[in-house]
Amino acid sequence: MNITQIQGAFRPEQMIKRTDDDMRREFAYIAAGQITQKLLDKGLITPGEFDKIMAKNREKFSPAIAKIMP
Repeated sequence: MNITQIQGAFRPEQMIKRTDDDMRREFAYIAAGQITQKLLDKGLITPGEFDKIMAKNREKFSPAIAKIMP
């Protein structure tokens, strides 16, 4: 069997171009999330407060990953 065409394959032109600012916002979002998680783990904030803080973080930092998160 010879394969002559692959359907639905990834193409480089489909890649999202990321700027330095995009990467800084993504890093800041991840760092803020880790700090917030530590506060939750230590019992310094409630799960509800955690959710509210993370929602604010998604608004403030606008990370690309936020598009697939609740």
